[in-house]
Amino acid sequence: MTTPSRLARSSGADPLSEFIEGVCASDPFKVEQDLGQGYVKLRSTEAEKRQAAQDIKCTEDIVIELLRNSRDAAATNVFLATTKEDGQRSLVMIDDGDGVPEDMWRTIFEPRVTSKLETAHMDKWGMHGRGMALYSIKENTHAAEVVASRQGYGCSMRIMAGEELAEKADQSTFPTFEESSGVMAMRGPKNILRTSCEFALEHRKDITVYVGTPAQIAATLYGYGIATVPAYIRAFGDDSELPLTKALGLANGPDDLVRRAGALGLDISLRTARRIIDGQSERVDDLSSLMLKRSFKGKQAPNASRGARSHGRTGPRPHITAEDRERFLSSVMNAYAELASAYYLAEDVTPEVHLSSGKLVVTIPLAEDAGSDS
Repeated sequence: MTTPSRLARSSGADPLSEFIEGVCASDPFKVEQDLGQGYVKLRSTEAEKRQAAQDIKCTEDIVIELLRNSRDAAATNVFLATTKEDGQRSLVMIDDGDGVPEDMWRTIFEPRVTSKLETAHMDKWGMHGRGMALYSIKENTHAAEVVASRQGYGCSMRIMAGEELAEKADQSTFPTFEESSGVMAMRGPKNILRTSCEFALEHRKDITVYVGTPAQIAATLYGYGIATVPAYIRAFGDDSELPLTKALGLANGPDDLVRRAGALGLDISLRTARRIIDGQSERVDDLSSLMLKRSFKGKQAPNASRGARSHGRTGPRPHITAEDRERFLSSVMNAYAELASAYYLAEDVTPEVHLSSGKLVVTIPLAEDAGSDS
């Protein structure tokens, strides 16, 4: 919002033009305060215009609001860790979106604070961007906080809710698809899993969503990091320019994994960390893949070729760039050199790598002229 004092300091030749430009950039009839870094606090009248049909009434409402926030922050991977102990529901959502500036971590939970001044919109779950969702979440739960975030590298948010906030009694049933009169419909209780599946299905072309226990999500994030972070970055342990979703891949042992997971809001034991590093802890598939597996066994799912992703981004990607391919093959040959030396195998061979049937296949000939089928 342009003020008279700012006009007085203006060095431009046309103060009127600058004034109009400033007003258009931040509508004074909508904004009470410009908080900087893309965030504003709306006037009460503007927030009322954006009032959603309902506020937070259950745990599932929290989940969909957090997922929508990740979507609007341009996230492509979202990991939801959830558990319930002694009547306390814990939700930790980690994404690789735009992130939240550190000096805004508390402020975003205040009423009428939003980064969506001009992009508030309706979707199938109602109005989004009115500056009240996070405030409503905080008011209806025991705790709501940003655990970790860096601009451009993602955000981890943790919510703790008690029994006073309703949720579906059945939180274990995974939704299925059933055909009725030629129409496919999702069936199952409207629990956290179904809420997340509906969102994942709606945005299947843009976002991969994972849901599991803290241990499962930690194991999945560890596997994702190992698969996507180059070895030279893992060796030096520098995660300053890595999305939060890849940070666990830099863990150099169980103790470090516990520390890194805790920094994201995932509390795991040392024993669990050892199991994760040893590959003995369960990882989870993304929800789109799980829906295909559970609902369309042996069948072709509707729009499957357009919508489904394989084991998310913890596994192979549909395309590997030439640069990544060369870096990967270099690492493979470094490992193979030790084996070749010990077993008197040919060292001057050319490996091949390609994607086939959902697998990353590496072929190393045992002789220089053996060919790729050796």
